[in-house]
Amino acid sequence: MARVFLDANVLIDLLEKRGQVSRESLNDHEVFISPLSVHISAYMTKRKVPNSELAVIVDDFTITVFDERICSKALQNPTTDFEDNVQLHSAAEADCDFFLTNDKQILNLKFFGKTKIIKDLIVFSL
Repeated sequence: MARVFLDANVLIDLLEKRGQVSRESLNDHEVFISPLSVHISAYMTKRKVPNSELAVIVDDFTITVFDERICSKALQNPTTDFEDNVQLHSAAEADCDFFLTNDKQILNLKFFGKTKIIKDLIVFSL
């Protein structure tokens, strides 16, 4: 079982049922998301609350902590995009094995700490 962090763009794809990621493809893994991703997903998909789909995500996935320490780190590095940095630092703090994203800028990093940055789920079959 891998510890997998979903970037906000992957969470949106999951909610919209598009892209490679499905709930079934994540079943054998411990899945992490940032509370910032829940906010971004609700806003981008125009979901109003209460919302059963968002509630299931929050119940089934582990929500990482977004605190002053993560915020301070995100203001420093590794990219020039604050939101991307929050996601990366959240994954690292959660000791995730993989960071799943569609973001080309983040994919170019290849790793953040020990967290491998990937686009597809093929590595999960290892």
